[in-house]
Amino acid sequence: MPPVKMKGVQRPKNTKKTLLRLLNYMGKFKKYWGVIFFCLIISSAAGITGSYMIKPVLNNYVLPLIGHEKPDFSSFAFLLFCLALVYLSGVFCSWLSNRLQLRVMTTLLYRLRMDLFEKLQNLPVNYYDSHTHGDIMSRFTNDTDTLREMLSQALPQLMSSAFTVVGILVMMIFLSPLLALLVVVMMSLQLLLARKLGRRSAKGFKEQQKNIGIVNGYVEEMIQGQKVVKVFSHEKAALEKFDELNGNLCKAGIEANTFGTILGPVMGNLSHIQYAVVAVTGGFFVISGRLDLGTIAAFLQYTRSFTQPVSMISQLFNSILNALAGAERIFETIDQIPEADNGRVTLVNAYEAKTKPAGRNEGAEQADDKNSASSKHEKTTLVQSFSYTGEWAWKDSADNSLKKLSGKVVFDHVNFGYRAEKEVLHDICINAKPGTKIALVGSTGSGKTTVINLLSRFYDVQDEKGTIYIDDIPLNLIKKDDLRRSLGMVLQDTHLFTGTVFDNIKYGNLEASRHQVIEAAKLSNAHNFIQHLEKGYDTVLTGDASSLSQGQRQLLSIARAALKNPPILILDEATSSIDTRTEKLIQEGMDKLMQGRTSFVIAHRLSTVRNADEILVFEKGHIIERGTHEELLSQKGRYWELNFGGRK
Repeated sequence: MPPVKMKGVQRPKNTKKTLLRLLNYMGKFKKYWGVIFFCLIISSAAGITGSYMIKPVLNNYVLPLIGHEKPDFSSFAFLLFCLALVYLSGVFCSWLSNRLQLRVMTTLLYRLRMDLFEKLQNLPVNYYDSHTHGDIMSRFTNDTDTLREMLSQALPQLMSSAFTVVGILVMMIFLSPLLALLVVVMMSLQLLLARKLGRRSAKGFKEQQKNIGIVNGYVEEMIQGQKVVKVFSHEKAALEKFDELNGNLCKAGIEANTFGTILGPVMGNLSHIQYAVVAVTGGFFVISGRLDLGTIAAFLQYTRSFTQPVSMISQLFNSILNALAGAERIFETIDQIPEADNGRVTLVNAYEAKTKPAGRNEGAEQADDKNSASSKHEKTTLVQSFSYTGEWAWKDSADNSLKKLSGKVVFDHVNFGYRAEKEVLHDICINAKPGTKIALVGSTGSGKTTVINLLSRFYDVQDEKGTIYIDDIPLNLIKKDDLRRSLGMVLQDTHLFTGTVFDNIKYGNLEASRHQVIEAAKLSNAHNFIQHLEKGYDTVLTGDASSLSQGQRQLLSIARAALKNPPILILDEATSSIDTRTEKLIQEGMDKLMQGRTSFVIAHRLSTVRNADEILVFEKGHIIERGTHEELLSQKGRYWELNFGGRK
């Protein structure tokens, strides 16, 4: 969509709020700002003093010494020496202020990026479902870059120019109030023009940043899907779409910079006109005897010095407006509502301790020992452990009670829709007993993955739409982090990080030893192919492990889940990208992994769910059949059709 033509003066959205947010970040460096402002004042005062010295140099030294055969330059030399000291102090203060500003701005950007990345870790899944990866990445790249340019260049120049303008204005009023008034009037007209041109380009810059995010998202998507593009010979269509998006970006850039680029030349030429008007007027004042030559010379120097920082401020509007548009997008992401979590139940390590009932004396205990009946007088109590025990318990912070994690999962008449107006699950009832294997089968879009999304609390069920329980605890009472610690997931779309094979498997448990990583790889039958890699477990993977086959990547994902050793296991099409031979190799390992764990398996290959304790057949968000493999085949219903591709 081309940028909307502006019919009037418009400001960037929430400009005031964005500026206040930036000032809030700057306020965290109060100990530096006092020194920075002091140095800027000294630096600006040094330049202003140098210009003022033109007046005494001309009036007290140059003009009086004209015609002297042997002029005395000793006092003049001392004046020049003092002036050199002033300039040297100005140079030092300018260097110190720039050095401190650089430290402040780089640290500020560091904190801003950290806040942005931290927020992305806490956003719900639906945020990523509704925003392209390229658009999110543009917050870290383009938007941050524009903000960096403003903070490292535009803002320091703006502050320095502001101090210089104020100081010069004071000196001009001191030298000649009438000429100062003339300069202020003409400069006000220039600033009014600069303001109008700046506003005209404001929306263009925001539209430009928006289109940069769209283009980046499209490019990233096309690079990731390049094989698909080539297989379907859609290069021309992809190029046409990119041409459209790139054209929108080009139009937005033209809209943003049309008025911005003419601002500098316009201000520059107006400053020349101003200088000429002041020079002519000052000349009349000198001829009439109202001003001396030194005063008008110093004033003209101030006029030039006054115009330069004002022109610079006007030229900085482009950078500032562009940066504000980028900062606004960054803060929009930071202000997103994080993933809600009102749970109070946490997951803790635990062990069963045997205690003896109170009131039993030593003699009674000895008698019990002799009769080998002490066990009937002992009581088993679940106790929290602060070290790994291999057993887990749910701890309710309301009363600090502990409940052993057994892995029982219940869906009690659950209805759900990603949008309020359209439900995708209808009256789902599931009763998964501890240690059982539940298989979910059905056509694409029937609701299988949605069940897993609800169990993982990527999305939450509204109270009136049913309840999900784990070990008889309502799912929304369990903290999300603790819930997900109890789950192990192997997804259809495998994602491996840049790093070694060892690091990618260890991602399942960052505290695992190398021996444990290797054992997990052996369990998933990934160990054999890893040994044949160039550096074995130390082989570096890049580009989402594009050098490995899809089946090998899936094996590493399964090994990662095995290393986590979760009480509840979720396999979402875990063997969909693995050939039949590889599937047979990992089936035994998967069965070992699922042994003793409550497992949910989503599969299109029905051979992988034959030994499930219960198979649930989904169709259009309903469970239409349930039972074992043999029971469902005997019914010759939908499950029978999925197996044999025929009809009753």
